[in-house]
Amino acid sequence: MGYSCFVFSAFVMLLVASSHGARVGLFNNDVNHGETFISWDDMKVDEHKLARVSSRVDYNQSRIIVVDKNGGGDSVTVQGAIDMVPEGNKQRVKIYILPGIYREKVIVPRCKPYISFIGNEGLMSNTIISWNDKASDKDSNGCELGTYKSATVTIESDYFCATDITFENTVVAAPGEYGMQAVALRISGDKAMFYKVKVVGSQDTLLDETGSHYFYKCHIQGSVDFIFGRSRSLYQDCVLQSTAKRYGAIAAHHRDSPNDNTGFSFVNCIISGTGKIYLGRAWGNYSRAIYSNCYFDDIITPAGWSDWNYPVRQKTAVFGEFQCRGSGADTRGRVPWSKKLSYQEAKPFLDMKFIDGEQWLRL
Repeated sequence: MGYSCFVFSAFVMLLVASSHGARVGLFNNDVNHGETFISWDDMKVDEHKLARVSSRVDYNQSRIIVVDKNGGGDSVTVQGAIDMVPEGNKQRVKIYILPGIYREKVIVPRCKPYISFIGNEGLMSNTIISWNDKASDKDSNGCELGTYKSATVTIESDYFCATDITFENTVVAAPGEYGMQAVALRISGDKAMFYKVKVVGSQDTLLDETGSHYFYKCHIQGSVDFIFGRSRSLYQDCVLQSTAKRYGAIAAHHRDSPNDNTGFSFVNCIISGTGKIYLGRAWGNYSRAIYSNCYFDDIITPAGWSDWNYPVRQKTAVFGEFQCRGSGADTRGRVPWSKKLSYQEAKPFLDMKFIDGEQWLRL
């Protein structure tokens, strides 16, 4: 949904007319103590209504910060918009990012919850946050960044949501090449939702680190362990695209105990692309990944799953498939320690109950 010249011009005039006093009111945390859930409204901006209101504060009493790399908004960078949000924020702030490629590293710190990133509706590829750090790169002290700090975008706060945005790390890695881990998105905050978001990278694209997360109708692209971490996350109706040239893997989940209520659940996803890839690799002893009602293109290695060269993990990892289809879904060649699940076994992983979504999602 793009701006017409008329709407955009009116909007720019409103930005110029906004006073400093209005912005102070916009961030008055004493007015509203926030809501401990994420709703569809948290991922919407009516840009035409936004252009008609007499002041930003009048827009449904929601706080909106506009990012425009061309200078027509409140900030020319995404990080600049985040910096405008006060610490300990208690009310939803919508950061509306106009189309363009934003070449920057972005961090949403733990002390700034209730933030939304919103791009053009239905056009996730129009708004891109892009960088190119990798694990072997050096920081200002000459130390290697490591995988975690390579992230283009890092989300540490709770109740974050994003829609119609692309998070990108442009490093291209060959399997096994030293220090080429290059994260596009790292999420360690709790209770986060990503809707129609694209995450693009190569090795270690998405660090789904800790917390409970919901990825709905997203596109996630990479070659080696391109979804990895310790979280409890539901991936529903997503496209998982492999760019592996020879071999690779989708999920590398880390779970240290059978009592850890974590894991990756993929439901009604499409797995396509190139190479021969594993559905998952046992990064931790009790690694857990489940695929249900998914479509597998002919890129899944027959074994399906890897113990990461730790045979002991064959006894403890929880890897399963339920009613998947497609030319890559033939389970006859799978490793004997993976599971072909019954409905009752798969049921806990099939919907938002897996992530306790009824407690924090109102969709």
